[in-house]
Amino acid sequence: QVQPVESGGGLVRPGGSLRLSCVGSGRTGSHYTIGWFRQAPGKEREFVSAMRWSSRSTYYGDSVKGRFTISRDNVKVYLQMDSLKPDDSAIYYCAEGTGLIVASIPYARHYNYWGQGTQVTVSS
Repeated sequence: QVQPVESGGGLVRPGGSLRLSCVGSGRTGSHYTIGWFRQAPGKEREFVSAMRWSSRSTYYGDSVKGRFTISRDNVKVYLQMDSLKPDDSAIYYCAEGTGLIVASIPYARHYNYWGQGTQVTVSS
């Protein structure tokens, strides 16, 4: 497997929850990081969350703090999304990066490998 693979998207009502999963490529290395980004139609790609694989340090974008939680087991990285709003509707991408310093984590250009994305729609 070369690229990460996302799953778990779908349609949910406002206030509901979804959990996304990402299976990484198995790469390791200094500061190996898995990030979640999202992109809505007509908008730029936005940082959602990230986790350093080895330290389990977590990072969140301002718009999702307190509502989304990133976690992992030995195989997958999960994004638990609670209290969903219509503005959370987007394609969600999982990305991998190595050698990222903390300041680089929120920026898509520092990630080397991207999944195909999974659609999340929040609507009544």
